[in-house]
Amino acid sequence: MTQTPQTLCHALLDAARKAGADSADAMAAEGSSLSIEVRDGTLEHAERSEGVDIGLRVFVGQRQAQVSSSDTRTETLTAMAERAVAMAREAPEDPYAGLADAEQLAQSWDLAALEMADPSAEPAPDQLQQDALTAEAACAAIEGITQVQSAAAGYGRHDIHLAASNGFSGGYARTSRSVSCVGIAGTGSGMERDYDGDSRTFQSDLRAAGDVGHTAGTRAIERINSRRPKTGAYPVLFDERISSSLIGHLLSAANGAAIARGSSWLKDGLGTQILPDSLSVIEDPHRARMSGSRPFDGEGLPTQKRAIVEDGVLTGWTMDLASARKLGMESTGNAARGIGSVPSPSNWNIALTQGTRTRAELIRDMGTGLLVTSMIGSTINPNTGDYSRGASGFWIENGEIAHPVNEVTIAGNLLDMLKTLVPANDARTYLSRVVPSLLLEGMTLAGE
Repeated sequence: MTQTPQTLCHALLDAARKAGADSADAMAAEGSSLSIEVRDGTLEHAERSEGVDIGLRVFVGQRQAQVSSSDTRTETLTAMAERAVAMAREAPEDPYAGLADAEQLAQSWDLAALEMADPSAEPAPDQLQQDALTAEAACAAIEGITQVQSAAAGYGRHDIHLAASNGFSGGYARTSRSVSCVGIAGTGSGMERDYDGDSRTFQSDLRAAGDVGHTAGTRAIERINSRRPKTGAYPVLFDERISSSLIGHLLSAANGAAIARGSSWLKDGLGTQILPDSLSVIEDPHRARMSGSRPFDGEGLPTQKRAIVEDGVLTGWTMDLASARKLGMESTGNAARGIGSVPSPSNWNIALTQGTRTRAELIRDMGTGLLVTSMIGSTINPNTGDYSRGASGFWIENGEIAHPVNEVTIAGNLLDMLKTLVPANDARTYLSRVVPSLLLEGMTLAGE
């Protein structure tokens, strides 16, 4: 009989009960992926992978253990369960560990409305290769491009199931389709590179490969003759490509696990103003065709739309069951997990309120400052929010782009930075994180 992710999960639960577990949950994922890379007009690398992975978490009292495998034979399932129970008996007690109560579980969901998987056929390898070749050719055609470092296209599909001894059982399929390109301009020490890419759930939504390659090449050309800016305090505009990293720092600080440990610069921020009062951060795991969408979380709880920040005020933490129990609160349905890992809090689809002005208008109004288009490295103090990152982009003089810049460090404190955010109106609404370009006042720049 064919073993589906669902049947594998229930076989693991049966094995866990027989091995002496008081309770258990199991995950199984069956998937395939195909990736193609080209170079100089010919195939550089092709890789296809297929497989099934299974994971089992068992509880013996308040002790838990997690095991995983890619071997689905019956004897392996039995051995996994016996090993997991033996490990749990030796593990320290965790008063916050345990499955959800039956009344907490998701009871029904509409997978069709979420459109998490493209029903069309898997693309043939030559179709992916053609996309990669088209992107490479479009990039190479840009005057000044000396080399296309990489051009690639890929496809993946995964069928995932979660089941637990508390009665939960549910699963879904997810697909992804992508194309990317990296161009290099200039020569010697003056070489610069930049990229573009797109990844979608549905093939029909994917941007044209030629557009991706052309954009990658254009961006690389724009970076030629970069120089270091003067050290000082200036307004900084985070381009839409990288602005979501700022909101990502906020989300990390509002993570229930960090709050429970007391290791967050937002630990005393609940109910306080952390963004301008015109801005909200909304999480919506039910957006159609989004990579962050899901009907239930990694513990079987229903996912829900919620405001993490509403009118600038932090309204709640992002929690799984364990962090919620530690904080004396209720889970927000944000447990994420891998096949071989226990649940931990994570965010789904995020959107920051967009502004009314274009990016060009923000550039015009900022006078002299820095437009950041890429970042490297990161020094973020999780306890204080002190922020320091390497950056490159473009110098703004008199409200216009003057020249490209690199080798600059931007620094500040996230508590102060986030309160000055001015959003543009250029967020890409088809992304899982919808965040526009963001202008911040008075950051410290370390250049020459």
